[in-house]
Amino acid sequence: MDKPDRPDKSEEQTEDLPRWSEMIKKVMSVGLGAAFMTEESIRTYLGEMPKEVVSNMIQNANKSKEELLNRVGAEVIRLIQKIDFVKEASRFVEEHKFKISAEVEVVKKDKHV
Repeated sequence: MDKPDRPDKSEEQTEDLPRWSEMIKKVMSVGLGAAFMTEESIRTYLGEMPKEVVSNMIQNANKSKEELLNRVGAEVIRLIQKIDFVKEASRFVEEHKFKISAEVEVVKKDKHV
């Protein structure tokens, strides 16, 4: 006997696959670039996603931004600490010639009577 009006569960799942596939693609692409996106752009891009997913992505993005900035900041500080500014200034002075030009004009004062 056939079941005339009841769709097969596999048909329902097949219909939902493109939707879920697209959602997963969006989450993955935002996940990779979230550190460089604003919170508003993440919300706009993931607009039709469940709020829990959007909130989680925003939290992860903020965490990634903070971690990235901390690492970059630490690396910049480490590089700056390696620079011997006195040595570099001395080398600059030794390797460059300074030329100073000046013009002097002497003008007679007006007499007030």
